[in-house]
Amino acid sequence: MVTGGTGFTGSRLLRILSEAGLTVRAIVRPSSNREHLSDINVEWHEGNVFDDEVVQPAMKGVQYVFHMAAIYRQANVTREMYHKVHVHGTQTVARAARSVPGFKRMVHVSTIGVHGHIKHPPADENAPFNPDDDYQETKAKAETWLHDYAAKNQLPHTIIRPCAIYGPGDERLLKIFRMATRKTCPILGRRPCLYHLIHVDDLVRILIRSATHPEALNETFIAGNPESLPLNRMIHIIADALNHPVRIIRLPAWPFFIAAVMCEGICLPLGIDPPLYRRRVAFYTKDRSFNTQKLRSSLEYEPILSNEEGLSKTAQWYSDRGMLQREEV
Repeated sequence: MVTGGTGFTGSRLLRILSEAGLTVRAIVRPSSNREHLSDINVEWHEGNVFDDEVVQPAMKGVQYVFHMAAIYRQANVTREMYHKVHVHGTQTVARAARSVPGFKRMVHVSTIGVHGHIKHPPADENAPFNPDDDYQETKAKAETWLHDYAAKNQLPHTIIRPCAIYGPGDERLLKIFRMATRKTCPILGRRPCLYHLIHVDDLVRILIRSATHPEALNETFIAGNPESLPLNRMIHIIADALNHPVRIIRLPAWPFFIAAVMCEGICLPLGIDPPLYRRRVAFYTKDRSFNTQKLRSSLEYEPILSNEEGLSKTAQWYSDRGMLQREEV
């Protein structure tokens, strides 16, 4: 069973599991778009992941659960809804899994965002939690609860903290690829802005391996490539793949922080997506770099795509579909 199966990563996971001949179920909201999955065999269960009446029937006879359901940052999402989906949803799925005879493993997908800014990179799985928004905070709470619950109730599980997920079809990091198409690309602040990536195809393979590998039982793994990249290097890799010369300039971050505070103060009470967020500005002032040796040694997994190859192929995919023509601020 997969929660969050219509999302960017979840849809790829569903497709691979179904094409492998497995019996696959997925819990989805009624409003979720499933058209891109209409050609595969999935038993759909409509409803909320925090609703027992939805989860219990979906869990009947299930051996493995990939719990990926999440709400990413949106202007109109309340703290209460983040808690319902991330914390209560995890609790509902875990309790249902524990009641299933012969259940084998729950793979819980969290985020490296639970660690926040890494002051002394690279950090590993034991780095302290330091979330800085509702999304990250409720993800951290869900992890903490699952760790304690699983230990007390002997629930077999694995926690995966993906780094920044990207690949063909992703729209969250599309703005970085569009930045690389400008003649002049501004970067805020003076930090290297280290960014740790994982291609979606690699992440799906990691999730599947973590469901069955004996060394993954009751363990936590940061899922990322062997090395992080500074933002300016990412921009140059993408630009080179597109044969597009780009010049990077550095701008002070503090004026943009002030502008972001004003935008949020005006737009958020009205339920409007602000044109500029503090977290978007903060992106340039933080480093996210991790030691992923545990993944490679315990799960014996080496990424199939390097940072350079993955970014280049993704850039070309966007370019072929005309998705890099519109620039974003």
